[in-house]
Amino acid sequence: MAAKQPEKKDIDLLKEGVTRTQLISEFGAPVISEYKNGKRFEIFKFVQGYSTGTKAGRAFLHGAANVATLGLWELVGTPTEITFSGDDMAFQVQYDESDVAEEVVIIKKE
Repeated sequence: MAAKQPEKKDIDLLKEGVTRTQLISEFGAPVISEYKNGKRFEIFKFVQGYSTGTKAGRAFLHGAANVATLGLWELVGTPTEITFSGDDMAFQVQYDESDVAEEVVIIKKE
């Protein structure tokens, strides 16, 4: 399970001056996209995961613990990995007429 956790996203992009294309390439398509008062607003949702190194390290440790305990580690390891499955995040972006972020507001960060 550790190796299949979501990838870590570059949350440093959540700032003014970033293009819509950059945001979509990092976080995927927005869940909501609408115009209000002539401005485009979008809401993005994603699960903030872990770096490749962290995922590989966790998978190795779980594998070693499984071997050392003859499989009993699964009783502890599986609930642990379910708990550490990433953080839900959501943010709203307001763009200017060139689709450059004017304002980024974090809605949910766990």
